[in-house]
Amino acid sequence: MKTCLLSCTLWLFIPLAVHGQDPGFLEDYLKKWENGAAYTIEFAEALPESLYDFRPVPEEMPFREQIVHICGNIKWLTNAYLGGSEDGPDVTNPPGTKEGLIKLLRSTFDYAADAIRNFNAVHLDEEVDFFAGPITKRQVFFLMSDHLTHHRGQLVVYLRLNQIEPPDYRGW
Repeated sequence: MKTCLLSCTLWLFIPLAVHGQDPGFLEDYLKKWENGAAYTIEFAEALPESLYDFRPVPEEMPFREQIVHICGNIKWLTNAYLGGSEDGPDVTNPPGTKEGLIKLLRSTFDYAADAIRNFNAVHLDEEVDFFAGPITKRQVFFLMSDHLTHHRGQLVVYLRLNQIEPPDYRGW
């Protein structure tokens, strides 16, 4: 009887204990993140270094600043909310060359990927203070991807205005 009671109790409480744990989300997110990283790097490689200071209109950041901005946002969100180490890539002193910026981009994507791999899914639904109001860490993951997609979309325009065919779209 005790064994039956214990077994029934476990079956009732195991779902509560694992609520919020979603390692499948992190596995899927990492796969998508690595694909998005490779796709973004293709954009950085597509534009000749001589056009890295190009901006479509005076109000927009030059191409090189778009790359640095992407890196800065990834590092900030990863470090502040997703457990990334403070020793991440140095985005405050970006290199002046295309090759150096691509290296910074790669290391920033790798930095975030390491944090994603080490993130404990139990914390996905924890709320954090964010400048726009409280959000969950799961929402931080979505925010990081949305921000990357937003700026990569701008890079499409930079390339097209210079008669450069953007890399083929990658959805997943």
